Amino acid sequence: MLQGKQSWVFENTPVITAAGTAGGPFEAEGRLTSDFDYFFDDLWMEEKSFEKAQKRLFEKACETAITKSGLKESDIQFVLCGDLINQMTSSSFACRTLSIPYIGLFGACSTSMEGLALAGFIINNNGADYVLTGTSSHNAATEKQFRYPTEYGSQKPPTSQWTATAAGAVIVSKNGTGPSVTAATVGKVIDMGLKDPFNMGGAMAPAAADTIEAHFNDLNRGPDDYDLIITGDLGKVGNSICQELLKEKGYQVSEKKFNDCGMLLYNEDQPVQAGASGTGCSASVVYGHILNRLKNRELNKILVVATGALLSPLSYQQKESIPCIAHAVVIENKGEVR
Repeated sequence: MLQGKQSWVFENTPVITAAGTAGGPFEAEGRLTSDFDYFFDDLWMEEKSFEKAQKRLFEKACETAITKSGLKESDIQFVLCGDLINQMTSSSFACRTLSIPYIGLFGACSTSMEGLALAGFIINNNGADYVLTGTSSHNAATEKQFRYPTEYGSQKPPTSQWTATAAGAVIVSKNGTGPSVTAATVGKVIDMGLKDPFNMGGAMAPAAADTIEAHFNDLNRGPDDYDLIITGDLGKVGNSICQELLKEKGYQVSEKKFNDCGMLLYNEDQPVQAGASGTGCSASVVYGHILNRLKNRELNKILVVATGALLSPLSYQQKESIPCIAHAVVIENKGEVR
């Protein structure tokens, strides 16, 4: 199953049999509204704190995926998830509600593909029949922790990104119909010495390029092997940097084939500076919009590269640079009902 230095190939082709997505009121005004399953009317989501609202957001995505699958919670062996809040409390408290054996993950905004890669690994090796994986983020909760409370009204530079209030979850199964998880590349921590928390795209771009190069080398593939290569949360700034870095490595990826979840979620007239970010961004875009395009056969084979900045409020206060990571997963239509 191991190929090269850091990639897995899943010969038993785990299947994404169901997905659920949920968003907030700002996302309901975005570009991908038809690809979401549910929108909340306000940021509080009938809860008393934004952190509890994020918990509710993730619960809704998971409930939706489970309902669509026709399964019961007791049918699912494991849930793999995490988020950006301290100690991943939004995910942990949601899993208290779900009552499914829980493995907590932290990869910052790369958590969506970290979870999908591990779910594929578990299913491929007969470690479970069904695994639920996903993640969420909430603009007000995340901004309060990593930058400033939204009530503070601080100005942000053009390089900054808007944390999405969104969640996405999928059920990965041994059998069934749907797009398959066929390979994954686990990224390395890359730190180029950047310290600006308002330029996450620039900080994460080298990690995305490194993982894409490793994936191509390990599996003897290139850009032409995919209908789409989509990164997670690089935004406009990071997307252009990553394309330049790939050119330097000898890979020419057309703009039509290379896109970013943070550039797709919102409309041009929404004030999100360089684009979207947050763990829920790539989860909701991939598990909603991109999976729908796969199911409709607009796409047949894609590489999703979710990126994460592994800083904390404390590390920033201690003047540390920002280490970053990216995890890549191949999702493709295999075409057979098993």
